[in-house]
Amino acid sequence: MFSIFKRNNEQTSARQLKRYYKIVEQINNLEEKYVNKSDAELREMTFIFKDRLDQGEPITSIIPDAFAVVREASKRVLGMRHFDVQLIGGLVLTEGNIAEMPTGEGKTLVASLPSYVRALEGKGVHVITVNDYLAKRDYELVGQIHRFLGLTVGLNVPMMEPNDKKEAYNADITYGVGTEFGFDYLRDNMAHSLADKVQRAYHFAIIDEVDSVLIDEAKTPLIIAGKMPANDELHRIAAMLAKRFKAEEDYDFDDETKATSLTDKGIEKVEAAFNVDNLYDLEHQTLYHYVIQAVRAHVMFKRDVDYIVKEDKIELVDMFTGRILEGRSLSDGLHQAIEAKEGVTITEENKAQAQITIQNYFRMYPKLSGMTGTAKTQEKEIREVYGMEVIQIPTNRPRQRVDQPDIIFKTQAAKYKFVAAEAKRRHEKGQPVLIGTTSILQSETVADHLKKEGLKFQLLNAKTVEQEVELISQAGQKGRITVATNMAGRGTDIVLGDDVHALGGLYVIGTEKHESRRVDNQLRGRSGRQGDVGESRFILSIEDDMFRRYAKEEVEKFTAKMIVDENEVIQNKDVQELINRTQRIVEGSQYGMREYNLKLDDVINDQRTVIYGLRDKILAGEDVMGELQKMLRETVDFAVRDAAPEELPSVEWNYDQMENALNSLFITPVTIDREVGKVKQILADIQPSEQELLDHMEKFAENDEVMTVIPQVMLSYIDSGWVKHLEAMAHLKEGIGLRHYQQEDPMRIYQREGLELFGKNFQELRRSIIIEITGFMKMVEGQQEV
Repeated sequence: MFSIFKRNNEQTSARQLKRYYKIVEQINNLEEKYVNKSDAELREMTFIFKDRLDQGEPITSIIPDAFAVVREASKRVLGMRHFDVQLIGGLVLTEGNIAEMPTGEGKTLVASLPSYVRALEGKGVHVITVNDYLAKRDYELVGQIHRFLGLTVGLNVPMMEPNDKKEAYNADITYGVGTEFGFDYLRDNMAHSLADKVQRAYHFAIIDEVDSVLIDEAKTPLIIAGKMPANDELHRIAAMLAKRFKAEEDYDFDDETKATSLTDKGIEKVEAAFNVDNLYDLEHQTLYHYVIQAVRAHVMFKRDVDYIVKEDKIELVDMFTGRILEGRSLSDGLHQAIEAKEGVTITEENKAQAQITIQNYFRMYPKLSGMTGTAKTQEKEIREVYGMEVIQIPTNRPRQRVDQPDIIFKTQAAKYKFVAAEAKRRHEKGQPVLIGTTSILQSETVADHLKKEGLKFQLLNAKTVEQEVELISQAGQKGRITVATNMAGRGTDIVLGDDVHALGGLYVIGTEKHESRRVDNQLRGRSGRQGDVGESRFILSIEDDMFRRYAKEEVEKFTAKMIVDENEVIQNKDVQELINRTQRIVEGSQYGMREYNLKLDDVINDQRTVIYGLRDKILAGEDVMGELQKMLRETVDFAVRDAAPEELPSVEWNYDQMENALNSLFITPVTIDREVGKVKQILADIQPSEQELLDHMEKFAENDEVMTVIPQVMLSYIDSGWVKHLEAMAHLKEGIGLRHYQQEDPMRIYQREGLELFGKNFQELRRSIIIEITGFMKMVEGQQEV
């Protein structure tokens, strides 16, 4: 089945490439036409293209000419001419798909083509990079082409003033990091005036290293959080308990889903430690939450892998880039649980005020595109979640890099010893070596072994990130040994030094398989850029983290049968197959997690759409009084029906509750006739009091001072209500794991109860707004009478 899918894909790609080559031929035929134009005439083409689009021409009609114009502008401004394969990459992006292009094929220049064409539509283009350095580099470099052609270019980075951000977003083309665009979206939806919003409507985005942004970062939602005091003592006691807990005996932890729960024995220990009778009682919900977070802190987060301790602070490390995530912290008390575990000062807890997943953020763009060297292995997920196809672009020159088979050892000690010896052997002949690691801890272990061999090297991890670009760019120099965490310096070309070609080019050593073949390929891709010679190899052990976590039992079986010396290479194809199979299993598991998290966020996403839509109407001043009157009618209707459920006979209806709820709203109090027994009749009976309040509201709609205050009151209640709802949804998500053991589907529970919770909370929100506004009106009226 997979081979049929693969063959069909290859046939589709071949047909698409054939079509692209025909367009490239048109672009090449136009080259002489634009070579002969002056700078001013070339710039004038931008306005001609815009006018053609305004007249209703399809964008496809201007692509050949527009691409030819950009190519000529690039030659004049940067001295760089787009290769044919770069033009093909640009066509793929313009159509809203992903161009898979190996490292060194000039993806930065490729982006200049679709960003120009799509900017001509006048709705803005966002060019997304993986870090601020690359955003600034591309803004300054590629931005020269666009400015030369008369377009405006903006840069969006953290810590900018709102007015500067707004200017950047209003530019024709805006460069920045994906997370910052997402955080700006959340901040805009917390704004209390239209003037405070910085973004405009989404149109078209180009994502560089698209797999890193849409796949790797998709597991972590974007969260804007407010501060609230943490219970230091409770965190520290929970941390001590978690430290003593034993896996399976006291708690269950699923490596694949990260689901965490206490066993009966673990519950007994917590109850004894805190002297409580029933940990699952509602009053002990906070205690249970703290203990679970303490267990997660001990099991899920490793020092010098997931975080470092620096100056009495926990600094999170980006597992995909090895960089410190400046200013970022975990929410829901998990960060404080790690602080308690490490014995550092416990900071205030973060309470989510707004959040969105990477997937749901980028799905808001009507058209999305991307570039990367490695996306084909993830194309099914990319197609299903984002609706994009992955098109493999031919290389400008044939690839010469040799990817050697894996070398596998029994122990990690033997592996690291061989890595150092191999690095020394290559170094002695002058060949540059890049050693890729998956964590800070691993990079420092490799560094220790290199020191024992008396080798000089450059170490690049989260603790040395300031020199990242410089160190990576020099990794191809003769005799250089560089140890780098994960994909540090991604996007920076490694140029080979003099005489290095004759020595075999850059030799890349991977010291552990990643949880995705795609990331392994990214590491290999650091060598052999633009047809350079190069070589790569993974040196592994069956004690490596991935195999201990995901194939423990199978590894133990192999180890028991194996008669091999510790320093001897394992020559067993079954072990290699186990490695490949484990990696495929982990990829499937990771995809499952992202899919699960997306389904969870889809529930909140529908609710977020309602809340943010309501905020936008109020901010824009779109019939605010009409919205308020609608809320009143719905609140009155709910007050009656909530006290008079259809399934109960009328004698059992709660008339006192009904009257109290209605009279908290109305100007003239009502008394409900207990003999009526029909909801429709009750609603008809109270209609005069309801109409009196509606007329009262209408009168105040003409008071400018009142109408300035009312939207702010509404926004304040909406925002505080949304924060409470997010907290309730977080507790619901945590709680559904417990009910999994009752053979209920957790997702269905979450979807059903999440919808019920939103309905209940939204109704309470409307009621609170109406009570506050009617109280405010009465106060204003009283002041006017005085």
